Amino acid sequence: MKKIPPIAMALLLFAIFSCNNAKKVEETETQANAENFELLSDSTKVSFVAYKTTDKVPVGGEFTNINISNFGSGDTALEAMNGTEFSIPVSSLFTNDPTGTRDPKILEFFFGALENTELISGVFNVGADKQCAIDITLNGQTETIPLTYSTINDTKFVFDGVMELANWDALGAVASINKACEALHTGTDGISKTWSEVAVHAEVMLAKK
Repeated sequence: MKKIPPIAMALLLFAIFSCNNAKKVEETETQANAENFELLSDSTKVSFVAYKTTDKVPVGGEFTNINISNFGSGDTALEAMNGTEFSIPVSSLFTNDPTGTRDPKILEFFFGALENTELISGVFNVGADKQCAIDITLNGQTETIPLTYSTINDTKFVFDGVMELANWDALGAVASINKACEALHTGTDGISKTWSEVAVHAEVMLAKK
C-alpha cells in the first residue's frame, strides 16, 4: 500500500472536516429559519361588517376570543401561518351596541337558526403563489373565502375577504335576523333588508424568535 504524504493527509482531513462542519452549519441555519416566528394570540383580532337596509348601511362587530392551534414553521411569516387552525366562540360577539340588545338578537336569531354554531372554525391556507384563503366551517358546512392581504411590517398582516352566507346555506338565518330586526333594518324606502354579504377582517401579529 502506498503511503499518503503527510501534507496530502492533512489536506484530506481538512476537506472532510470542512464538509461535515458546513453541513452542520447548514442544518442549524435551516432549523433556525424554519422556526423563527411565533403568533401572538392576544394581538390577533377578528372583526366583520354586516349590512342592513337597501342603502347597505354597515353594522360592524368583532369576536373578542379566538383560539389558535397548529401554528407551523417556515422561512417566511406566511409560510409559518399556512395550515394554522382557529376556532371562534360565537358567544364572544361584540358589536358595541349602547342599548345592549343587538348582540343577544344576533346570537338568538342568526346563530341560533344555524346548526352547530357554538364555534366558527377554520383553517388558514397559503397557496404556492402566495394567494391566501380561509376554509370556514359554519352551519355544518365548510367553504372557502379568498383573502387579500397587506403588511404593516414584516410581522403584522391585515387580511380582508367577503363571506357570502348563501354558500353556507345560511339564508334562513339571514331571514330570521331580518324578521327579528325588521323595523331597524327598514330604510327610507320602507323595505326591510339584511344583506347576505359580510365583510371579514383580521389583523395578525407575529413575533420573531
